[in-house]
Amino acid sequence: MRFGGLTAVKDVSVEVKSGSITAVIGPNGAGKTTLFNAITGVYEPTEGRVLVAGRDPQRAWTPRVMFGVGATALSTAIFLAVLVRVETLWQSAIIDNYVFQQPFPWMKAIADFFSTFFGGGFFGTWLPLLVGALLGGAGRFVIWSRTRRTPDVIASAGVARTFQNIRLFPELSLVENVVVGMDRRLSTGFLGALFALPSALRERGKARQDALGLLKFVGLADRAETAAANLPYGHQRRLEIARALASKPAVILLDEPAAGMNPTETVDLMRLIRAIREAGTTVVLIEHHMRVVMGISDRIHVLQYGEKIAEGTPEEIRNDPRCIEAYLGKEELG
Repeated sequence: MRFGGLTAVKDVSVEVKSGSITAVIGPNGAGKTTLFNAITGVYEPTEGRVLVAGRDPQRAWTPRVMFGVGATALSTAIFLAVLVRVETLWQSAIIDNYVFQQPFPWMKAIADFFSTFFGGGFFGTWLPLLVGALLGGAGRFVIWSRTRRTPDVIASAGVARTFQNIRLFPELSLVENVVVGMDRRLSTGFLGALFALPSALRERGKARQDALGLLKFVGLADRAETAAANLPYGHQRRLEIARALASKPAVILLDEPAAGMNPTETVDLMRLIRAIREAGTTVVLIEHHMRVVMGISDRIHVLQYGEKIAEGTPEEIRNDPRCIEAYLGKEELG
């Protein structure tokens, strides 16, 4: 992952086994959060691929996308062709047909408009149509190609995450925050929500019950109607985890979940992460709290200056001289 001349993450390959707890550790500035951002579609990786269950999740070239490209090409072509000859078309269709105090002949005006429009020859009609179609179609295609791997696509592939800096909706209640995380699983459309159709009400009720279940899972059910902004910091971390779990991900990425927690909250968090794994969700976490990392991880990957310097079990990492040097420095003799 490069930003101009800066390579933030270089040749990092991490394999995460299904049903495991994997930790990514390293000093501040090692590229850990950048790695998570590249995985989850916040950044588009400069090189390399992100595979989920062996597949690179990308927005598909569907008939709907094809229709959008075609519609944009057609509308842009017509707009450009009309724009090029707008004065001539206005004259033939409106000015020439207008008679003072007489009914306006709309049908004749429309016929004169099309006659003039298609009678402009190659340079007057067909060239602007061709150029407009190429510009519109190419522009829509470029937008599609550059949004093939956005966060919503990654979420639909079964990857959810939390953030280093908590990103809740502070004015919403806990249960409402969790329901927001279910968005990709809900099928109610605009009209169903607008007119409160029975199917929409049923789905809304089911989503609320599922949200309450997740709040119970993370230990916050008794505060379901409390505004998120009124929660203690450690509980806000738990709420963000519940919201991420609401999309029923196969993999959840936790970015420093123990940050700001006291020792009791940290122990409770370790139990929660183990419970998430036992419920069938694979966990990948970034964490500076070594008690958490060593206590729950099956596998640890160590980054320094954007490169992976070590990989192994907690015991192997604890005794690896490269990891000790990365955290504590190297003694200079002489």
